[in-house]
This record gives sequence, structure tokens and C-alpha cells, in this order.
Amino acid sequence: MTSTLPAPNAPDLQSDSYLAVGVATCYHRVEGEVEEIILLEPVPSAYLETVFKGVPTAYSAVHGVTLNMILSEGEPSRVEGFPAQGTFCADFADRAIAAARTYQQHPTAQADLPVGTCRQDLNYSTEKKRVLNQENLVSPDDNVKQHAYTHQVL
Repeated sequence: MTSTLPAPNAPDLQSDSYLAVGVATCYHRVEGEVEEIILLEPVPSAYLETVFKGVPTAYSAVHGVTLNMILSEGEPSRVEGFPAQGTFCADFADRAIAAARTYQQHPTAQADLPVGTCRQDLNYSTEKKRVLNQENLVSPDDNVKQHAYTHQVL
């Protein structure tokens, strides 16, 4: 028998609910320079399936875990095999609960990555850098040019 997760916002999850956690290479911009960061973050089932199909990804590895392995009293805890320099992403517990729910809807997604295993045969690429604190400045040049008659009834 499994016990329920001690999280008030997740009564539908059990402590042994499945979750995939990715080891991502991200970047942080500091004074015009970018620093590399190793980030540990939950991976939803739909994205996990695309990663296993060969889509380029910032994940160098993905681990199959359960919620009770990764969350201890609502706080993330390091699992064996995680890189020592890796840091947990912002709102890790909330994102882990949300990702675990996706595996309840698609239980076949966990067949390629059973609990306790790690896959590193991914199409790892940092060509498109994931900059975490990137500011998106919008200018009038970004507007889509439309024909004069676009909003007219003809």
C-alpha cells in the first residue's frame, strides 16, 4: 500500500508516483557574460517522449524517480547519480507535482525510463542556449505588417 504525498495541493498523487528529472545545461547572464549552470528540473511526459525521439535538447541526462525519492517534506533532495554541481530549478516541488500528474495521464511514457534508471543517449545540444534571466525587449519593429484591408469587410 502506498501513502499519499504530504502536499495539500496534490491529494491525487501517491508517494510512489513516477517522475522524470532532467539534468539540463542552462546559462545565466551576468554583466554581458554568460555563465553555465547545471539545472535539475522535472520533465513532463510529453517532452520526455520527444526527447527520446531525438529532438535536440539541453538535457544531458534524464533520471526516472518517484516523488518520495526526490521530495522530502516538500523540499527537493538529491538522488544518487545526480551531478554534485547541479542545482534544483525554481519552484521544483510545484513543478515536480505538475510533471508527476502528466505521467498519471500517460503511464506508457515511463516505459522507456523505469524508476532508478538514467538515460544519457539523448541528442544533447547547447547550440540554442537556454538563458534563464534573458530579457525580451519588444519594439515596434516586431509588429506584424498587415495589409490595409485586413480588418475590412469586403
